[in-house]
Amino acid sequence: MVTCASIYTYEVDDREIALAELKAQLDEKVALLENSVGIILCHPEFIQTGMLKFICENLPFDLVGATTASQAVNGEAGELLLTIFIITSNDVYFKVGVSESLNGDIVGITESAYHLAAMGMQEQPKLAIIFPPLTLQHAGDVYVDAWSQIIPNTPIFGSHAIDDTLSFESSETIYNGANYKLSMSFVLCYGNINPRFLIGTLPENSVTPYTGEITKAEGPLVHEINHTNTFQYLKDLGFTSDNASTDNFLFLPFRINFINRPDYDGIPVMRALASFTEDGSAIFRGNVYENSRFVFSKCVPGDVLATALEKVEEVNAMPDVNGVLLLPCIVRRMVLSLTPLKELECIRDNLKAPFMMGYAGGEICPTSATADIAINRFHNYSLVILVI
Repeated sequence: MVTCASIYTYEVDDREIALAELKAQLDEKVALLENSVGIILCHPEFIQTGMLKFICENLPFDLVGATTASQAVNGEAGELLLTIFIITSNDVYFKVGVSESLNGDIVGITESAYHLAAMGMQEQPKLAIIFPPLTLQHAGDVYVDAWSQIIPNTPIFGSHAIDDTLSFESSETIYNGANYKLSMSFVLCYGNINPRFLIGTLPENSVTPYTGEITKAEGPLVHEINHTNTFQYLKDLGFTSDNASTDNFLFLPFRINFINRPDYDGIPVMRALASFTEDGSAIFRGNVYENSRFVFSKCVPGDVLATALEKVEEVNAMPDVNGVLLLPCIVRRMVLSLTPLKELECIRDNLKAPFMMGYAGGEICPTSATADIAINRFHNYSLVILVI
């Protein structure tokens, strides 16, 4: 059995007031069982004032997470906020860890951190929740692929650390009160836990008539679409100007079918275009594979809110929901423009179970998962949901 609860504070300066608020909510909402862990999300200012470290030192369970832009829990949604999602159980076991700086062998560094955290456990975890750093050096797929290699067929869920600036320069991962620019924090869950996953992308009616095939690519670099230089292809369609550095590609989502991947499960993945190289190759915010086929989608406020509400209704209809962790792409917040809290408020006002929600800089979630097989993917533009 698993019990969950979410707690929060807006108090960023007075440590005693913040701790008292959190402890009062904790006592009201949940009785801690033998094993507990907390997923923590916060605005970077909680790190800068020392509040994060103080709170982590004074709560009776491990805390792992990241900075984010804005958050929601039951009954509350806001920006300058710290939230904690508590998972507690007598028959689920938790191990937490943090990697060394991820500036070298990603698989080797991650594997070392995993083995250190999992020491003494005789089986693979049933679920890993990870918070990698957001860097320009690595697409999010490298973290997903590393974990999928280290603990194959274990579902991986999580988010890049972000903040509320355009450059994300204050984004950091969190491990028991310490904060990191280049390390990945994580929670491993063992025992009697049944994770389920939902992914909200853009609706089918957002798809445009434009289609294509990735004919030359390497990692996140797409050199050619339909055997044409990528920049030229998009310019011919009217999606780029002569000076691509001034164009805004945030709202040009690619819905891609990775048909040549051996683990392709028939479910497309959203990709965001970030920029172009001097030779006209496109840099995406995630790996793209040759021979993959895609369609363009539109990204508008109504679609963001419609998909959020649709997924909430799916969660509300599910049996045995103990708690829900939701991580939407930060671009969804940007699309909402003058009403940036609208998606959070939609979740707050409609989701029945205990939950926590915070914006992601790239979403990590299986596109499909059974008791034996998990197809883990890195996403853009999506709302990924973990139900436990």
